[in-house]
Amino acid sequence: MKKSKKIILLLILVIIAALAYNYPKLNMISGYAVKNMASNVFLAERSKTDVNAIDNNVPLIKLAKTEINSDSKTATSSVFGLMKRKAIYRDGLGAVLINDEYDASSFTLKPNRIITNTGLQFPYGDKKQKDTLFSNVDYDAINKVIDNAFANPEVQITRTALVIYKDQIIAEKYAVGITKDTKVLGWSMTKSVLATLYGILQCNGKLSMNEYAPISTWQKDERKNITLNHLLRMQSGLEWEEDYTKISDVTQMLFLDANMTLAQQKKEAIAKPTEIWNYSSGTSNLLSGILKTKFKTHQEYLDFPYKSLIDKIGMHSMVIEADMDGNYVGSSYGWATTRDWAKFGLLYLHKGNWNGTQIFDSEWVDYITKPTLHSNGTYGAHFWLNAEGKFPDVPRDMYSANGYQGQRVFIIPSKDLVVVRTGLSEDSKFDVNAFLAGIIAAIE
Repeated sequence: MKKSKKIILLLILVIIAALAYNYPKLNMISGYAVKNMASNVFLAERSKTDVNAIDNNVPLIKLAKTEINSDSKTATSSVFGLMKRKAIYRDGLGAVLINDEYDASSFTLKPNRIITNTGLQFPYGDKKQKDTLFSNVDYDAINKVIDNAFANPEVQITRTALVIYKDQIIAEKYAVGITKDTKVLGWSMTKSVLATLYGILQCNGKLSMNEYAPISTWQKDERKNITLNHLLRMQSGLEWEEDYTKISDVTQMLFLDANMTLAQQKKEAIAKPTEIWNYSSGTSNLLSGILKTKFKTHQEYLDFPYKSLIDKIGMHSMVIEADMDGNYVGSSYGWATTRDWAKFGLLYLHKGNWNGTQIFDSEWVDYITKPTLHSNGTYGAHFWLNAEGKFPDVPRDMYSANGYQGQRVFIIPSKDLVVVRTGLSEDSKFDVNAFLAGIIAAIE
């Protein structure tokens, strides 16, 4: 009997120790779970059941219990009743994690959208594309490649796949519960959208990539030498830890900060600009904050992405979510249908020209695809590259917008291709090289 009591006491002590060790993480766990739930339910219009069964059914996150209030468009979550977090949905700005100081009446702005119906066929409108058969495309082979991308769903977890050749959709598939009208979170593909806004401002003569970052607190130390170019290339030399497996700079920013534009701004320099390459979501949100300084009012800042880019090329499903203070979370929170993500890729395939309208200078593509020093040819300016053959069976001119868990918009100019793949698995579980090589072989 005494032995049993000792064992029970030991187990209790182990549980207490485990909770004490992981207690700070509970904030992140419940925060991720509730933010993901609120965005998927209220923005992507998916069911709570599906989100729990698929999106949030991952280690640690599945420990959180999340509740939805459809009337108030809010969600709450906690882990064993601890670390309760709340997310609210704001029209036009998406879902946001809030803290106890949040005042819903303090920020009521939302972006103005201009939704137009061009009456044109896809991609320049939403009418069904003209049926086109290319003699050089092996449709059976390409559909087999797409089907393989959805095989073994417990591992590679592909949600959507779309292939556009010469502006025509030649293959398209969606997982159960996802359709062509479902908004998909792009995660860090949003970084590429953010960078494009800088390309548009440069095209309009509003800024230069070589101008210094306008951060007043940097002007008395070595950080004053950091330019927009350094930030877009992730070579500012600023300290930053991008680790999603623990409490780090990026997880604290995404799940605790009311103003996400300040996290990177407060970091010290650990190297001179260009000396190191250090991927940082904080840098992207800093750029979102700098973008706001280019406008006279917050409303103009909110309108700009839609007026100059998103709605201009018919990506009407897209929503970029904002933080509590109304700053776009340019690092991570862009949502759009797979077809609209493809439109973004097509804009780049055509070097900024959208059905006769030049959105940004064609030279901007050269800029964002120029390999950044110390990135081993894998990174340009908020876009990923294949410049040194990371994917050996894919043309080296391929570049892409990449996001967490395998969100990808691939642009392959030499093959006149845009390929979109979204999912819940990384490259280690999904063979990007084989996927793209198979598509290319089916066309050649």
